[in-house]
Amino acid sequence: MRLNDGHTMTLRAPGGQRVKVRLEVNAKARRLIIRLDERRREAVAVAPTPRQIEAAAAFAAERVDWISSRLQHLPEITLFEHGETIKYRGRDCEITLELEGRVARLYPGNPHILSVPGDPDTTHARVVRFLKKQAKAEFQKAVERHCATLKVACEGMSVKDTRSRWGSCTADGQLAFSWRLIMAPPEVLDYVAAHECAHLREMNHSAKFWAHVARCCPDWKRQRSWLRIHGAELQAAGG
Repeated sequence: MRLNDGHTMTLRAPGGQRVKVRLEVNAKARRLIIRLDERRREAVAVAPTPRQIEAAAAFAAERVDWISSRLQHLPEITLFEHGETIKYRGRDCEITLELEGRVARLYPGNPHILSVPGDPDTTHARVVRFLKKQAKAEFQKAVERHCATLKVACEGMSVKDTRSRWGSCTADGQLAFSWRLIMAPPEVLDYVAAHECAHLREMNHSAKFWAHVARCCPDWKRQRSWLRIHGAELQAAGG
């Protein structure tokens, strides 16, 4: 069978479980890698070039037991619908529906209440819209602060729904962040903002780069650790 970018194959783990693996080509990858797609509940085998697709498939097959174990331990998906509790800035936030109003409103408390108007079929979209808006505002403040510290300029900023990275920085100074970080504790969002602003000084992960991060976020190691442990939960939110 000829394998192509985007092809999905099914492997069988030693315990009998069926494991879905999607094959992708990413020119930025330096080697064959395996990552998890928490929302699709499948693994992704990444090849640096199309010629290495079959090698990526073999790489996944050799690690099917590890992949199966990781998939089984993924967090449960939390839906954006009435009665569900999600995270907002690291704290519990209960979604409720209301008959009147035009925009979602947050009522601080323990837990927070996110009141969402409109038809229940639109709840998911309205919650996402609210979270994106809040994420963009928080990142805007963090980026301005860190750019001032590092004496660099950001040429543009956006929030997206990325699967494989929490933030990015282009050579021309454009920053992008995952809106899902608004669900993480504020310190985690701030660390990711600092990380990408530091790339405006150093487009690498050298000692100089991490020194810039530390100037903006002294406890960056703790925040990075939180993200590595809980990042899958952020990706699982919303289904």
